[in-house]
Amino acid sequence: MGQGDQLPERGEPCVRLCAGGGTGGLRGGPAGGAHEAVSQRAEVVLCCRHHHRDPPAHPSAQLPGAEEGAEAPSDPDRRDRDGGGFHHCSSDRGGGFCAYADITLAIKFLFERVEGISRATIVDLDAHQGNGHERDFMGDQRVYIMDVYNRHIYPGDRFAKQAIRRKVELEWGTEDDEYLGKVERNLERALQEHPPDVMVYNAGTDILEGDRLGGLSVSPQGIVKRDELVFRVARGRRVPILMVTSGGYQKRTARIIADSILNLFDLGLIGPKPPSTSAQDSDTCLLSQEVP
Repeated sequence: MGQGDQLPERGEPCVRLCAGGGTGGLRGGPAGGAHEAVSQRAEVVLCCRHHHRDPPAHPSAQLPGAEEGAEAPSDPDRRDRDGGGFHHCSSDRGGGFCAYADITLAIKFLFERVEGISRATIVDLDAHQGNGHERDFMGDQRVYIMDVYNRHIYPGDRFAKQAIRRKVELEWGTEDDEYLGKVERNLERALQEHPPDVMVYNAGTDILEGDRLGGLSVSPQGIVKRDELVFRVARGRRVPILMVTSGGYQKRTARIIADSILNLFDLGLIGPKPPSTSAQDSDTCLLSQEVP
């Protein structure tokens, strides 16, 4: 991180993706065995301290540095959250409560600044179509997009759908078994069709039953299982993964995100490697334990 970058506050969970020659670099790409040592260290840190549980009153509240609650309703449970995954914003315009294109920026940074990173996969499991990054990477063969979404809701961007290489359109009220089965089958096929150097996982919780904007009916346990499934598949193929938490519009979504991250940690899918594991085998999605 640069000198001007801010670290999360003490105790805040953080999903961290590191690239470089040190411990926990982006290694073990599926296309050609282990990557050569990367000459330049890069780090992308996305914090899951808060999650936007209801739409903000004004998009400026999503910009970095905005004071919590600024331009937002007085109820503290109805403020914007900053878990990332602003997938309706493209490089030239905002949309859908999204003011900056963080997924696009992260991938472009890795392509331009990190040696050995030239192929990426976006796995967008928010309930809404991710039309922002789809517009940004239209025609870019380096980026494979898998998008699983409710076909009947915002944004219905037909032009952007042309960029989706694995499209899974869901009906109203889709429940756990159908949802998880479709995610697993299509994720396996996506990684076979386009073995990436890095995956960006947009882990929206607006698929939760009762979410009025998502319109699906996945249980809290189903969301925890979904995240576990994605991480197991990625780790099985030695693909580094960057997770952002995206949409979710109920008060209980924050608890579900925390439960999911703890589950991933308990299963060893994120977090420090055990002492018996070589640093050379690290495929790195870290739940930071080092925040001062």
